[in-house]
Amino acid sequence: MLHHIKNIQFKDKNVGIVTQNENGPCPLVAIINVLLLRRQITLPTHLEIVSAAKLMEYIGDAMLESVPKNLSGEVRLNYEQNMHDAMAVLPKLQTGLDVNVKFTGVRDFEYTPECIIFDLLRIPLFHGWLVDPQTPEVVAAVGQAGYNQLVEKVISQKCSNDENAVLEALVIENFLERSASQLTYHGLSELTTSMEDDEIGVLFRNNHFSTIYKRQKELLQLVTDQGFLGESSVVWETLGSIDGDGQFVDSHFRTVPPKPELAPSGDSASPNTSAQLTAEQQIDHDFLVALSLQEEQQQEQPAAVQEEVLARQLQQEEERQAAEAETVERETAAASSQSPPATGQRSPPPPQPSKKKDVSFYKENCYV
Repeated sequence: MLHHIKNIQFKDKNVGIVTQNENGPCPLVAIINVLLLRRQITLPTHLEIVSAAKLMEYIGDAMLESVPKNLSGEVRLNYEQNMHDAMAVLPKLQTGLDVNVKFTGVRDFEYTPECIIFDLLRIPLFHGWLVDPQTPEVVAAVGQAGYNQLVEKVISQKCSNDENAVLEALVIENFLERSASQLTYHGLSELTTSMEDDEIGVLFRNNHFSTIYKRQKELLQLVTDQGFLGESSVVWETLGSIDGDGQFVDSHFRTVPPKPELAPSGDSASPNTSAQLTAEQQIDHDFLVALSLQEEQQQEQPAAVQEEVLARQLQQEEERQAAEAETVERETAAASSQSPPATGQRSPPPPQPSKKKDVSFYKENCYV
């Protein structure tokens, strides 16, 4: 899978961030963007696309570079085991991580091997799905359980002969339904309080991972939707409510005037990529999608064969575009000869030839 790079400014420095398509791997994108914003890794200048495999390589290198110096024998063995476990989990970043929130704190998760990646990279993982302490019946019903345990509890107790058990199951079920967005007002308040100013982390919400940043007591989520690739002024989205009605801000944290086609993330639909990209960017996007599919289908083919197939496909595409341009030119010429333009009117300009792809650029930048 290939990802587009969007250049933004962060703390007066140019930073390339990784964008995500609709079904892209959000854990991978969220983690890599934290490392980019913290400048633990940097992408090559003028890079426009990068593969998921290359991003995984960057993360693996960052974990190796974060190993503390002068560890004692037992501590070193434990750290090496954690590194081994993290490397085994690393491929899941492309598909999804198994995390199980606990409703007692914004940093409380049931331990899973996936959490090791965040620990080794020293990236704080947050959520805002907390029980309001002013609802004692919910606090008592939820207790110290994680999400998976609560679901099992509801299933088992709703059919119980014990009336108290049934009532407890209904209380839990009601809480889960009312907080289906996985963010509560109490959780948002605790999240704002718990994060340090200027801290960057990853937020888990709505089964999605996003890069989060706290600036001057305000929470902001990095906008990584590929649909905003052509919107250079849309960089962050404020997180000030649980309703998904945040505002977009630019690199200098100034509010961006709303546009009809721009919708904040939250629970609303993402903007259509085709509508946001220019015609030339859309051509590039379609071309890169084709390359991504080809990369997946031909991973085991020799490099020479892949280059030959790619060159043939490019040649066919160029011939098709040239034929279309020639057809349009003939039709325009025929129309002009039959109906000459009125006095004072200009003849329509001849159609411009289709822009050919620079194959060398994609060979140097696609398979990274």
